[in-house]
Amino acid sequence: MKIIFILLISILVFTTPLLSAPVDVTPQPPITDPVLPTEKGPIFQVPSDKDAPSPGAAELKVVHHQDLNKKILISLIVASTLLAGILLLLSCFWIYRLKTRKKSDEKSHQKAEPAKGLSWGPIMAKFPSLRSVGRKGLVAVIEYQSLVAATNNFQEQTALGEGRLGCVYKAQFNNDIQAAVKRFRGGEQDAEKEFENEVDLLSKFQHQNIILLLGYCIHANAQFLVYEMMQNGSLEFQLHGPTRGSALSWHLRMKIALDVARGLEYLHERCNPPVIHRDLKSSNVLLDSNFNAKLSDFGLAIAGWNLNKSNVKLSGTLGYVAPEYLLDGKLTDKSDVYAFGIILLELLMGKRPVEKLAGAQCQSIVTWAMPQLTDRSKLPTIVDPVIRNGMDLKHLYQVAAVAVLCVQPEPSYRPLITDVLHSFIPLVPIELGGSLRVVDSAVYINA
Repeated sequence: MKIIFILLISILVFTTPLLSAPVDVTPQPPITDPVLPTEKGPIFQVPSDKDAPSPGAAELKVVHHQDLNKKILISLIVASTLLAGILLLLSCFWIYRLKTRKKSDEKSHQKAEPAKGLSWGPIMAKFPSLRSVGRKGLVAVIEYQSLVAATNNFQEQTALGEGRLGCVYKAQFNNDIQAAVKRFRGGEQDAEKEFENEVDLLSKFQHQNIILLLGYCIHANAQFLVYEMMQNGSLEFQLHGPTRGSALSWHLRMKIALDVARGLEYLHERCNPPVIHRDLKSSNVLLDSNFNAKLSDFGLAIAGWNLNKSNVKLSGTLGYVAPEYLLDGKLTDKSDVYAFGIILLELLMGKRPVEKLAGAQCQSIVTWAMPQLTDRSKLPTIVDPVIRNGMDLKHLYQVAAVAVLCVQPEPSYRPLITDVLHSFIPLVPIELGGSLRVVDSAVYINA
């Protein structure tokens, strides 16, 4: 822009003297004293030959006038040409800037896309037998025959568990690669909606504590989701299954709680718009071979806070549903915090959210535990016997205090999941993702 400005100034300086020159520059004859009439001389005199203008002088005046007009015309042409060139240069510069900005916007958009979704090239390279026949966004569309072969035609012995809308099967691919295949029941409207919702959300998530979706398949009236394999199953299976939590030490349980908090913090604070899981429970917390916890089952998840009783269908699992959502249909991020508090109580006590009593009666873990959680003398006696001898009482009191806050009936009294996350980091050993320094690491590594 500075160069263009200098060119314009130069043109103005160059053309100003010429443009300001007078058009008619014929020299005027010298003014002489007027002849006053006298008594001896006539009033009017006839001019003599000496007084007549010279023909040569008149010819010189005409030539000089024409040359000056030519110079002015040439100057105007040069100035106009330079101005036209400058305007053309400005137009080219402007077009170049627009194209450059458009390319930079496209590059930034392409760089932003992986942050929203997953890079499927490296993932699919690990699954050579998962033959992709298409793609929906960033999610691979997998051939039905590949899933049939990997699950032995969905035989019962390959089943890992059954949920509300379908069954999960263990899939064995070539090169000893394993995955989990969730088969939705065909013909159910709710199943179709949850399938679409889960594909849409999981294709955008990228977090170490969110289950990884490898691909999906639609065949006839059935839908399939293919996840990464989680070798240690669900937290519910570990706590309430045959082992009754024996594989989970105190430090591992705190690590799992920290992982769940990190997953929720990602959904609530880092996703745009924020996401409410709406069905957080121990069976939807999956554990890999190193007991890293990941959130799963996003079929009921909702993106955004504009929620009310009229547009949100009441869904969830008994024992985990927050009171305000159950009674008034009010769903917020604090509803997930309540469910997190229930999972925390399960980790502390090894009990289910709802325990059956004599007859047809049931008792909530909150109702049973709340009076004892705030009593330091009684608290150690209600802790799961598996971890009773391997915990720090000071840490136990801190975790119990967090659990009490999370399950408060009034949502405004519950903490944000970010606050919960920061409260757990000092309770988890460095080797497990926290900041706690433990002298004897064998206590939690070999648990």
